[in-house]
Amino acid sequence: MEKLVINGGNALRGRVKISGAKNAVLPIIAATLLGQDTPSRLDEVPALDDVHTIAEVIGSLGVDARFDPEAHQFFVDSAGIKYCEAPYDLVRKMRASFLIMGPLLARCGKARISLPGGCAIGTRPIDLHLKGFEALGAEIEIGHGFIDANAPHGLKGARIYLDFPSVGATENILMAASMAEGQTVLENPAQEPEIIDLANYLNVMGAKIRGAGTNVLKIEGVPKLKGAAYTVIPDRIEAGTYMVAAAMTRGDVYIENAISEHLKPVIAKLKEAGVIIDEDVDGIRVRCDKATKAVDIKTMPYPGFPTDMQAQFMAMLAVSEGTGLVTETVFENRFMHVDELKRMGASIKIDGRTSVVEGVSKLTGCQVKATDLRAGAAMVLAGLVAEGETQIGYIHHIDRGYDHLVPKLVQLGADIRRVEE
Repeated sequence: MEKLVINGGNALRGRVKISGAKNAVLPIIAATLLGQDTPSRLDEVPALDDVHTIAEVIGSLGVDARFDPEAHQFFVDSAGIKYCEAPYDLVRKMRASFLIMGPLLARCGKARISLPGGCAIGTRPIDLHLKGFEALGAEIEIGHGFIDANAPHGLKGARIYLDFPSVGATENILMAASMAEGQTVLENPAQEPEIIDLANYLNVMGAKIRGAGTNVLKIEGVPKLKGAAYTVIPDRIEAGTYMVAAAMTRGDVYIENAISEHLKPVIAKLKEAGVIIDEDVDGIRVRCDKATKAVDIKTMPYPGFPTDMQAQFMAMLAVSEGTGLVTETVFENRFMHVDELKRMGASIKIDGRTSVVEGVSKLTGCQVKATDLRAGAAMVLAGLVAEGETQIGYIHHIDRGYDHLVPKLVQLGADIRRVEE
């Protein structure tokens, strides 16, 4: 087991390049299963534990999948899928493994997958995925920890309304419908940039998808898709995390590859907090020379404030001037980082789905743990400004979502290192 050791107090300065988006690349890798005739090559793939896991998942289906983390490239030849069942020990590691069900149904007419795992931040039910598959003509059976889906007569286009704009359900239905017979109309889908990226990749493969990024998706099913080359978008959550790091440490950081269009609510709230932000076509510059001011945030589906930035903003509010409210509407169990921040001296009270954060003059380094991926990022941010040494355990959560976090922070002037526990 490894841990992170941080000595706080250094202002971050310099340039950092944002890697490909974790939440875009995982569904795109799943979508490579739809490609026949030609292999797929994905560029700007981040070197993350989750990418290695999904490579194992699709490799277990008899598909040739190779990941080159140094070149940030992923190669898949899915001409022949041998198996339609994903092993339990792989799927339980990562919730995104469930995204192979849509492609398997479309390509093989059946799929068997164990109930998914992932971060313990809420129930995140898969009922919307299953309702979508059933609407497309699949028969679903659940039992003994597995989900069996069969489409003995093939998938047929349908009109589907999502009760909640679930990202995963939108992605799974989109992939399944791309090869369904006829037209599928998906109403109230998720509108995240990662959805647009998946639709763009599918269209490069030969799919016919319109409306990605709007509240209605229209998919004309095609009989076959081909593997294709594609470059994944930059990670908006990684970019947002470095933006908050620059603000908290009163630094000056240019964030290369960040797309400001994807970060509007984050940029708006940082400006409200007194941070200076300059945007250009190549990235975003973030500067701050004094304590940030408290702001209120409320997480919402895109284009609202992202739930994946909530923990990082709470770390910033812990050392901001004034009192801020953080309301979490997307996941019901996403305040697990509060107790860890309080160990460092933060003043936070939880009232249902809202946390009241009263800024303090300083945080104090101590031993904390990463309870989930974004909570781990919040601990790193708090450690960067804390007095003394902060030790962060359970960092396998952080490795699921941040590519080369330690080298990137060291390059910006942080005193951070990985050590064996």
